[in-house]
Order: sequence, then structure tokens, then C-alpha cells
Amino acid sequence: MGGDPPHQPRTALGVDMSVSIENLKVPLGGRPILKGLSLDLPGGEVSGLIGPNGCGKTTLLRSIAGLLPLQGGSISWRHRQVAQMKAGERARQIAILPQSAQAPEGMKVADLVARGRSPHLRPFRPMSKVDRDAVQRALADVGLEHLGDRPVAALSGGQRQRAWIAMVLAQDTPLVLLDEPTTFLDLPHQVDILRLARRLSTEHGKTVVMVLHDLNFAARFCDRIAALKEGQLVAEGAPETVLTQQTIGQMFGMTCRILSDPRHNTPFVLPD
Repeated sequence: MGGDPPHQPRTALGVDMSVSIENLKVPLGGRPILKGLSLDLPGGEVSGLIGPNGCGKTTLLRSIAGLLPLQGGSISWRHRQVAQMKAGERARQIAILPQSAQAPEGMKVADLVARGRSPHLRPFRPMSKVDRDAVQRALADVGLEHLGDRPVAALSGGQRQRAWIAMVLAQDTPLVLLDEPTTFLDLPHQVDILRLARRLSTEHGKTVVMVLHDLNFAARFCDRIAALKEGQLVAEGAPETVLTQQTIGQMFGMTCRILSDPRHNTPFVLPD
């Protein structure tokens, strides 16, 4: 797919595309997960969520999507409370790729991707040419245009992950949430998907928020990074301001060296 696009995010003219999170408190199973977290995720940019397992990254992503009840605080998208948006409106505004998604038995790849168009369809009306074209573009974007008629269950793990990403792309929302989008992918396809996430921002002005475990990928592909630990914000900002020895030590309890990637001019974390 060529080199990485420069970090020059666009925002739709005259439209605030940022996500504003204030004093967010979210419990799961009676246990507090997010503990008064406040964070602004800029519009038209790619923001990465990093931190150790169990720190609240996925809970935060699902909360932004309006999938979890809030115990306190608020999440605003385009100056509206996500919790007050109707389900159909949320689905036209916010798309989320969960960690472990399951397709119905026997479903074909193209049919799975077409599900992304559901929020845009009128009741009892078939898909239009616009909808069908959106499905084909999404399949092409993830390199599965030749596998549309194949059952999802017949795909490899990496191909299935790309099919789910295609469904999110077909949904064509201004806010895209990706929970570990490189899971099951080999290294070339990991890079392809992260480049695609950047293009959603740089070429289409979308706001992208994704959970990543690879700190060096986060540095390379994200405009901003939010570091979490135990449901609270440790640091946030540009990669070079977050990926420091102090912050990484605070998050993971490990020592490291921070080098500079000579090709991409981004921080490179080298564990000791």
C-alpha cells in the first residue's frame, strides 16, 4: 500500500468531530473499572489507547459506543451526550469493531460486510446501488474482494478479522472505534490495517480511536495516545510526550529505552 501517510489529520469543515469524556465512571460486575476518567479525543485524528491488560481500554471504547451504562460522568460526541442518542442514530454515527466477534453459522463474507449498511437502510427496502458499492469498497479496502461468496467460517483467522473490519468500514460512520484491530493478523496485514486506519483520518476526515498493545505501532500510526492504568489516565498527548521511560514504567512496571525511529521520526520503545 506504499508508505505511511503523514500525520496531517483533517476535520470536516464546520463540524466538531471530537469525543469529550468527563469524569467517567463505569463498573462491570459490581467492580469499578473506569474511575473518574476525563479525556478529549480530537476530531479527525487517530487516537490510540494503551495500557496493561485490565486497565479499562476496552471498557472505555465500549462506553464511547454507548454499549455500557455509566455510573457517573458523561461522553459527548458532536456536542451530544452519547447516552441520550437513540440506537439507530448511534449506529449511523459510531461504528465499533469488538475484540471477539462471531458470525452466524453459514454466513458469507459479503453478507457479513453488508450488515454494516443496516443503519442506513429504510425498513423493508433492499440495498441500493450506493449500499452495494459501499460493501464492495470495504471488501477491496481489506483485500477480500475475491472472497465475498466464501463462508466466513472457511476463512483463516486473519481473513475473518479483515472481514469484520470491512463490515465496520461499510457502516461508513464519522467515528470509528477499533478494539485491537490487528488481532490474528500477520505482520504485513497488521501494517495494512493500521495504514487503512490512518487513511480514514487523513483522506476521509473520520475520528478513529483504537486499542493497541504494540507501543511502537501506536507511536507510528496514532496522532495522539492516551495511556491508562487501573481505570485512570496516566498520560495523554502526542506519541513523543506519552511514550517516555517514566510513563511506561508507571504503566507496566518495566524499564526501557526510548529510541527514535529514523524512518518515521517517531519514538521506538526498546525494553531492557
